Amino acid sequence: MDSIYYETVDKLEKMGVDPDYVQGWVGGFLGNPEREEQRVTPAYSAGYEDGQNQVTDSASNYMTS
Repeated sequence: MDSIYYETVDKLEKMGVDPDYVQGWVGGFLGNPEREEQRVTPAYSAGYEDGQNQVTDSASNYMTS
């Protein structure tokens, strides 16, 4: 697994980003299929898109702390 993956997940968790964003980011980064429609949240969708692009541009919009 690429160190970018581990470093980014660690950074997002330490920042206090919404867990849905983190899960979306992981899914997008790994190329997993998206969640089923009824379980998708705005944070998840933003994370998924950022993960596909290997960026964290939207993360600050989903801070929980």
